[in-house]
Amino acid sequence: MQTALVTGASSGIGNVLAKALAARNINLILVARSEDVLQALASELTQRHGIQAEVIAQDLTQPDAAQTVRELVEQRNLTVDILINNAGFGDYGAFSDRPRKRHLDMIRLNILALVDLTYQFLPAMQAKESGSIINISSIAAFQPIPYLSVYAASKSFVLSFSEALWAEVKSSGVRVACICPGPTDTQFFERAEFPDTFSGGMQQMTSPEEIAQDVLKAIDEGSPSSVSGSIMNQFTANLPRLLPRQIVVSAVERLFRPSTLEG
Repeated sequence: MQTALVTGASSGIGNVLAKALAARNINLILVARSEDVLQALASELTQRHGIQAEVIAQDLTQPDAAQTVRELVEQRNLTVDILINNAGFGDYGAFSDRPRKRHLDMIRLNILALVDLTYQFLPAMQAKESGSIINISSIAAFQPIPYLSVYAASKSFVLSFSEALWAEVKSSGVRVACICPGPTDTQFFERAEFPDTFSGGMQQMTSPEEIAQDVLKAIDEGSPSSVSGSIMNQFTANLPRLLPRQIVVSAVERLFRPSTLEG
């Protein structure tokens, strides 16, 4: 049986992904900060699908968190066949108005943890000439987004890094893919502290179950990246290629501008 390590498994896309992988008879290593939530999920999936589910409670914004995860995996004599770097968060508001720690933690989680976890587990996959690394980005990767400036930039990094790595390792038998969802029906907007009245830049929500199916498809196939969700997501991702960047970012700024700055 294969084993998949899923970060951010306690909620949202990561939680649904864990359930979808378990239904495929894939063992799991569940990583997030909330140990109680992870233990409950592990127990549920073990009983329902007869798989093995390990829990690693780890704050991935902490220094050397990825190395700690790898060491714990090795101590338990586990092998990671599928790495899904799903953990991440956003933060809404004017850059200089938002807490410094939020910006830095976002970079640590969305970029540093993803890169380091990939570094920790890729060599073993290359040695056995098999494995999959799936990185969850966003359609925010395709253009700058004022008032989500650090988040969009972090997701652009993930897309670029993933596609470059895909080209580097494709001959080794290891698959790398980047999934770029649009607005998804999770707690993302609440955690990013969007106001309840915000509607700018919003499209129809995609279910996390649909994203999970796209991830499973990416594991089975070999394309370096894909936009997940509705046809509008495809349009949003491709439009910046057709227009001058100044026009695109100015239009996006108007869509995402907080109501306190209007008028």
